[in-house]
Amino acid sequence: MLRILNVASEKLSRGEEVSPEVFTKAVDFIRTFADRCHHGKEEDTLFPKIEKRVPKEGGPTGVMRLEHDQGRSYVRGLAEASEKYARGDKTVRQAIIENARGYTDLLSQHIPKEDNILYPLADQICGPAEQKELLEKFEEIERDRIGEGKHHAYLNMISDLENQLKIS
Repeated sequence: MLRILNVASEKLSRGEEVSPEVFTKAVDFIRTFADRCHHGKEEDTLFPKIEKRVPKEGGPTGVMRLEHDQGRSYVRGLAEASEKYARGDKTVRQAIIENARGYTDLLSQHIPKEDNILYPLADQICGPAEQKELLEKFEEIERDRIGEGKHHAYLNMISDLENQLKIS
């Protein structure tokens, strides 16, 4: 989805037409899959486990929480501008570009922090029983917050948007 947003915002910046559907679907994906599900798993389950052993303030979970909030701000701006764009308001193109780029830039730095700092830390401090408990809770959160089969539907949507934007 980050690549889709980058390509779509680049096209807009060159004055090309981009279907409003690209941005409205991106907002849905980010709000539902990335935020409610993925960030929800972290904030409601993983972070509290880590914060029992590592301080939140100044620690990796504090940074992650701050970045989640920054991402939500970009997505709110993107959603507002995308709704106007879908109604034919072309004056919001710059707001779409700025919020899409802000979000993708943020997440391009956020994801490596998760992969290289947060998750290895969680592996170090959570034993096998806690990890099993976390995985079970993650599955429950995904099922409850986005529903059965939605993960697969989002993967199909991403593929469709890549085809629409001619991303190989």
